[in-house]
Amino acid sequence: MSSETTDPTSQSNYRQISTKHFSLDWSIDFHEKVIKGSITHELTVHTSDLKEVIAMTSLQYSLGEKHEVMGSALYIPLPAGLQPGSSVKVTIEYNTTELGCKALQWLDKAQTHGKTHPYLFSQCQPIYARGLLPCQDTPSVKATYEARITSVLPALMSAIRVSPPAEGPVHDGKTVGQDEVTYVYNQPVPIPSYLIAIASGNLCYRAFEKLEGKDWTSGVWAEPDIINDAWWEFKEDTTRFFLEFLAAEEELVGMSYKFGVYDLLVLPPAFPYGGMRLALLTGDRTLVDVVVHEITHSYFGNGITHADASHFWLNEGWTTYIERLLQQILHSPAHRGFSFLTGSKQLYDDLKLYEQRNKKYQKLQIEFEKGENPDDAYSSVPYDKGANFLLHIERTLGGLDVFLPYAKDYVKTFMGKSITTEMWKEHLFDYYTRFGGDDELEALKSIDWDAWLFGTGVTLPVPMEYDMTLAQQSYKLAERWSKTKDTSEFSATDISGMDANQIGAFLERLQSFDPLPVAHIDDLGDLYGLVSSPNAELRLRFYQVALLDPQSTKSEQYATAALGWIVGEEDGMVKGRMKFCRPIFRAAFSVNKAMAQDKYEEHKSSFHPIARDLIEQVRDR
Repeated sequence: MSSETTDPTSQSNYRQISTKHFSLDWSIDFHEKVIKGSITHELTVHTSDLKEVIAMTSLQYSLGEKHEVMGSALYIPLPAGLQPGSSVKVTIEYNTTELGCKALQWLDKAQTHGKTHPYLFSQCQPIYARGLLPCQDTPSVKATYEARITSVLPALMSAIRVSPPAEGPVHDGKTVGQDEVTYVYNQPVPIPSYLIAIASGNLCYRAFEKLEGKDWTSGVWAEPDIINDAWWEFKEDTTRFFLEFLAAEEELVGMSYKFGVYDLLVLPPAFPYGGMRLALLTGDRTLVDVVVHEITHSYFGNGITHADASHFWLNEGWTTYIERLLQQILHSPAHRGFSFLTGSKQLYDDLKLYEQRNKKYQKLQIEFEKGENPDDAYSSVPYDKGANFLLHIERTLGGLDVFLPYAKDYVKTFMGKSITTEMWKEHLFDYYTRFGGDDELEALKSIDWDAWLFGTGVTLPVPMEYDMTLAQQSYKLAERWSKTKDTSEFSATDISGMDANQIGAFLERLQSFDPLPVAHIDDLGDLYGLVSSPNAELRLRFYQVALLDPQSTKSEQYATAALGWIVGEEDGMVKGRMKFCRPIFRAAFSVNKAMAQDKYEEHKSSFHPIARDLIEQVRDR
């Protein structure tokens, strides 16, 4: 990576000096809604002309003017004479802020499942760790860390628990919500700042079965009233994923899982993202595939990391590609094709959306301006366009037998590093120069690299074909609904042989036809139980079908129902995941902007600050 290359979303001077390890000593104050304490950075010097370390957020220091996106740069003078390779420690005492801290969400007890204690959780991706701790908030810097967290509620971090033991008494046997306990964590694997995570609430742990021959453990954390449901939801499939998927992944990439622990945390539904540290409870084990995606991130994203936001597709494109490849290895090519097919609907929706708003975000490699917020580009493009790009390379080279050995070498070469697209491409060509032949090199040269990486438009640079086997039943049923004049020909048995993903594909396919008549939508929701489905993916898609025509006679009725579902009027739990709340608010604003705005303002505080920003962007357009 060029020494001149700098992260466009960071003000830190990480090319001159960077953190290799840091220590946290925190106290969580639920009353004031702040984290108080200190961080000690252990930094390594890279240049001889170094005068200061610039962190994002005793010695003299100065705080730069606050940037709307990048925050305030913290300038700390360093001793003279530091040479490349030397080390220095810097300790910073600080508090987080209650208002405006996008990294943290504080929930009142009424917003939790048990409604007995408040709850805190963080979300640092992509650039919000700077709101949680003064740091060099760029994925180009990876560091190990240790932490001491004092709280009246059980506290978790994205690290290995040192004490008290996870399987010991809850809250070390002390009174939850009253007595302070200090939790100690250690993260021995260097990670980027966006993976730093904390959660604290009325949480308990239940372990999954220890896997024979593995030195890491796995279990689930949740509030006491749902811990057994959570354990049931994930026990069977998580064990299977570890035994089958992770074993296959370790074989696929040629490297074992190295983080020591793979625990799941079931967060309140206000969490804005689907993965990271979130698991969804549906009661039918239908959405646990998110675990596969997050396991794969252990290699692609957490292990091999994008150098900055312009190369984010390397994280998500590779993860999505490998996740779908595992479906083929462990199930069938039809499962892989179906995954690509179902992903394509959201991809094309997002490409069309950016055609009207900002075509730059249709690209895989985005040229972010200095200080531009990468969350503005958050969409399925890096996931699905990236995965399709890798699939295209696989096919162009001649198939999996040719491409998979490269994937293994990619992991071996870059594990633990932060890289750019240029570094990946150079490695790709170098690999086939060393281990391939003229045919492979010519095949790589035939790819339109500019079109894939920098091209815009509402379609992919190359038409992609997928195995349609698992989609046939869904597509045929959707076509019948689109053509029928009498819904009496349908019955609940139409979907009895489908899994949740196939039902979702059916609802997505319906959206490609003209909007259904109002009476048809009513029958669709009642007949298949979609109007009250506990499966959030299916409920979302049903409302998208119902609101396809914002001028229909019942659009306002369905918009009201959809908003009520999102803000938790049914069950008291807000659906804060952006995958759900953003499209529902977008559709509702199109139906009746004033009504949707009133509902949003009434429940605004229940949404994570990141989700609030993106909902308001939708509203203001």
